Amino acid sequence: MPSPSSLAMVHTAPRQLVAQDVKLPEIGHDDALLRIEACGICGSDYEQFEGVLRSPMPAIPGHEPLGLIERIGDGAAARWGVDVGDRIAVETMLACRNCQNCLTGNYHICPNRRIYSYIPLGDAPGLWGAYAEYMYLHPNSIVHKVDPTLPPELAVMFNPLGAGFRWGVEMPGTQPGDTVVIMGPGQRGLSCVLACREAGAANIIVTGLAADQRKLELARTFGAHHTIDVQNENAVRRVKEITNGRGADVVVDVSSYATEPITQALDFATLGGTVMLAGTKGFKAVPDFISDKVVMKEITLRGAIGVTSSGYNNAIRLIESRSTPIEQMHTHRFALRDAELAIRTLAREIPDEESIHSCLIPDR
Repeated sequence: MPSPSSLAMVHTAPRQLVAQDVKLPEIGHDDALLRIEACGICGSDYEQFEGVLRSPMPAIPGHEPLGLIERIGDGAAARWGVDVGDRIAVETMLACRNCQNCLTGNYHICPNRRIYSYIPLGDAPGLWGAYAEYMYLHPNSIVHKVDPTLPPELAVMFNPLGAGFRWGVEMPGTQPGDTVVIMGPGQRGLSCVLACREAGAANIIVTGLAADQRKLELARTFGAHHTIDVQNENAVRRVKEITNGRGADVVVDVSSYATEPITQALDFATLGGTVMLAGTKGFKAVPDFISDKVVMKEITLRGAIGVTSSGYNNAIRLIESRSTPIEQMHTHRFALRDAELAIRTLAREIPDEESIHSCLIPDR
């Protein structure tokens, strides 16, 4: 039996995480308690840590939970098809299930949604994030069974890889034979490479900075046909050369903060192409954005937030198949109490450390 409380790293102020003991909740008919095995860390964790997301504080971060069912009510067990001891991946979004968006299958943009890790600690029962030993599972949670024999640091990649499938394939409608430009070679950009390769894209191009050399090499290992260092090459010219002047059917921007990729994406796209905007920019305006390029080329411009069940299902299927070298993307695992170090490592604030995919593993 677990102890009556869970160690959790609580976000109490910008750039401040404090270890606290949080009482474990009573579990009823329709909810559950998850024992965290691993929590993935992504760029939005850094943005939350910095305070730029305007998320509530205090709160427990961590929206990429992988774990084992510790306790579960009979209603939740029947609804989710899981029981005590099962390993599950938990979706980030908590939708209301009753609004028009939810009822038409767009639960990820439910106007009443809540998001794990962005729910205040003061909202009972408090354990709303996976920077903890245990996490509460709300009745409206969506969960997916995961092979229990996979190493946790590999299984927890369901979240970035799910984004790769949704943002790189499902939303833009990537087809066999397409040319795809992926802007940003972080874990979600690399996941887009894997997903687009699975979809049969014939020409995958990944752009990055000079500092991203290792990630660009990994992109080629994952199936990218070309990589471009945008600081030392003319990226627009290179894409035109690679595509014989045609441009890309799909352009996916997963870069963070920088706005230049958005204007470049319009130049990369072919006539009638699709540009996916999935990298947040800190609510900054985009200088030199020329909307006439969207008009004259009939570009489809789409924003992407979050992942839905089909993306997660495809990601888990690919991880469980053990058919790709996805483990090469994992670079760091940290103890729960080292959450701040994990975030700062991802943000390149630690000299001589380069993180691609990292996760927290609670000590027990």
